[in-house]
Amino acid sequence: MDIDDISLRVGEALKLKGFLLATAESCTGGWVGQALTAIPGSSIWYERGFITYSNISKREMLGVNPDILKIYGAVSVETAREMALGAIRHSRADVALSITGIAGPGGGSPEKPVGTVCFGWASRDGKVSTAKRLFSGGRGEVRRQAVGVSLSGLLEMLS
Repeated sequence: MDIDDISLRVGEALKLKGFLLATAESCTGGWVGQALTAIPGSSIWYERGFITYSNISKREMLGVNPDILKIYGAVSVETAREMALGAIRHSRADVALSITGIAGPGGGSPEKPVGTVCFGWASRDGKVSTAKRLFSGGRGEVRRQAVGVSLSGLLEMLS
């Protein structure tokens, strides 16, 4: 999956619909925002990005419910859902995506091994979807795959 190509396609779809996008990233540390803003003219459709690496930042910047974090953990579809909805609430965006995961090399557990990444996609009209994937490879490869899946999911939502 070529991140530059899919970023361009996402930008074209957002521009065509007249939509603004917000991103909420944890384990990817802003890589989605970087990929999208590398496209000339992205300021027309990329509204803002939240890098919420810690649980405190997820709560403060996105309004993620502390009970969700306590019950399900930061790496969960429930948290990804809250992050995407929070990005909508705390921006002017029409659509949002979120990513939270364990890129490694440490931090995994038997229940959530390294490579576990959860995604959320939300729209201002209330549509929300989530996904969970287990990626292989080192830290950089897990993060790259997560960026690709997040953008592919957004493209699917927009079509």
